[in-house]
Amino acid sequence: MTLVRDPARPAAQDTAEAALARAVDHLRALQDDAGWWKGELETNVTMDAEDLLLRHFLGILTGAEAAEAARWIRSQQRDDGSWATFRGGPPDVSTTVEAWVALRLAGDDPAAPHMARAAAVVRELGGVERSRVFTRIWLALVGLWSWSELPVMPPEMVLLPSWLPLNIYDWGCWARQTVVPLTVVCTHQPVRPVDFDIDELRTGAAAVPRAPLRTWSGFFQRLDRGLARYAKHPLRRVRRRAIAKAVEWIVTRQEADGGWGGIQPPWVYSLIALHLEGYALDHPVMRAGLAGLEGFLVREETPDGVVRRLEACQSPVWDTGLALTALLDAGVPIDDAGVVRATDWLLGEEITVRGDWAVRRPDLAPGGWAFEFANDGYPDTDDTAEIVLALRRVAHPDCARLRGAVDRGVSWTRGMQCRDGGWAAFDADNTGSMPLKLPFCDFGAVTDPPSADVTAHVVEMLAAEGFAADEDCRRGVAWLLEHQEADGSWFGRWGANHVYGTGAAVPALIAAGLPPSDPVIRRAVAWLERTQQEDGGWGEDLRSYRDRAWIGRGEPTASQTAWALLALHAAGERGPAVQRGVRWLVEHQRPDGTWDEPQFTGTGFPGDFYINYHLYRLVWPISALGRLVREGVGDGAEEGAA
Repeated sequence: MTLVRDPARPAAQDTAEAALARAVDHLRALQDDAGWWKGELETNVTMDAEDLLLRHFLGILTGAEAAEAARWIRSQQRDDGSWATFRGGPPDVSTTVEAWVALRLAGDDPAAPHMARAAAVVRELGGVERSRVFTRIWLALVGLWSWSELPVMPPEMVLLPSWLPLNIYDWGCWARQTVVPLTVVCTHQPVRPVDFDIDELRTGAAAVPRAPLRTWSGFFQRLDRGLARYAKHPLRRVRRRAIAKAVEWIVTRQEADGGWGGIQPPWVYSLIALHLEGYALDHPVMRAGLAGLEGFLVREETPDGVVRRLEACQSPVWDTGLALTALLDAGVPIDDAGVVRATDWLLGEEITVRGDWAVRRPDLAPGGWAFEFANDGYPDTDDTAEIVLALRRVAHPDCARLRGAVDRGVSWTRGMQCRDGGWAAFDADNTGSMPLKLPFCDFGAVTDPPSADVTAHVVEMLAAEGFAADEDCRRGVAWLLEHQEADGSWFGRWGANHVYGTGAAVPALIAAGLPPSDPVIRRAVAWLERTQQEDGGWGEDLRSYRDRAWIGRGEPTASQTAWALLALHAAGERGPAVQRGVRWLVEHQRPDGTWDEPQFTGTGFPGDFYINYHLYRLVWPISALGRLVREGVGDGAEEGAA
């Protein structure tokens, strides 16, 4: 079905409506026969470097794999010799170290110009000595760093009861799934050496001074040295029990696709941990894990030959929910065959088993959806909210089945509300600060506190389901009001950044009953109007997570422009700012109906790990254009010409 122009609509919509139709056609063409959509989830070259190091460690790396990955890694190097964690970002020492080591593993000459430039950047950034702990763990695995110079990660952590601080359920699910296997790996301290060194990357820099003893960080730094002494002479019975429990914990959490948590870090560390514990490569658990990784590989032909890269995660459930909403926003019939096919697939992905979330919510019945093809242990409230918002609009032949899934998802999400009224993604009340103080936690978020974007999506879902007046929804609204920034925006935890947070919060608050005239909404609109760029678009650089000067500033992108337009639309704005934003989308659309967006606008760990969701550039603009065009709002071109 292709959208056609409604002759009853004013001519001012011609351009915007045509752009919308092209975008819808493009999105339809991307749907899999099974009903789902999945755009590539692009991150950075540490995924590819660590994949080569994993395969070296396990003894399965082939020359072809190394050559293909090396081509990709080289293609991502910048002119200054560095690699970054996102396009246009500052040089990152850890990423550059891992890329250099991977290229050496693939056979690159350290004296080659590109390698010499990379080594020089590492030294300028303080040397390998300033790389993150997880980078140095990979180096230790291949004999390039001493295990004795790394923080201790005792496996006895898994024995701590869930009420005791620093038990594994005090960590966010992604960190928990990573830390448990790492405690096994770091206990073994294995080395599978490579045939080169990293002298070119060293500066001889002294270790960073310890924090004062009166601080938690300083206390744990000193405790780490005590744990290092204990590790040499542990209580053997306790140590054996801890290792056995950790291994059991890992094995029972392997998903149907062979992975762990649907993400790269726990997947690769679990494979290493189990292998060290005697699981041969042909063991069913190992075989499934390695086979599953193959499904995360992207291979493509380039002028230089085949390149090979690894997705850190895959987002089919999330992408399908957003695509379904986009089509419905664009006016595709609610009983359209593609819509029903997507709905069928999503209904089949409903989570019906308990996961780690039940540790904090033992009486809550399961429901909801996860992000990936296979991640039954870790559904999340964000996916669930967005999928409910889509499914409830569909005319499905089995309405009872659809309503049952929606109701279970809503009930589960309501039960995951945190004590402060907000919602986090994966866990409830996972807000402790203690894990952040541990010496090995120097990379990324390790807990899962409530965020504005997730809370907003849940509030919008509850309002759509008729629960706006209920206590949990009102508490969610209060949380959002309390967390509005002084400039009128909201912080975005899972998308870049304040444009994303504001694009989620405003529609949610309007849906929950705030009038467009409310001062909260007016401050948000004013912020969006102030940050709109001269060409009409919106963009926010990921550096805004560390440097507030970047908030609301950056190269304009299709997804961020759409987020701003969705907020302005919800607030009742139809004037020049909206028309200029629509015009930006129209003028920057490709002939095939999508948009170019090399910028990263997704967030894994604020400040550390970022994502370019390749479907964002399409689904979000369709939703924004769809909602505006269907209400008679164009890009102002005709008015301007008049």
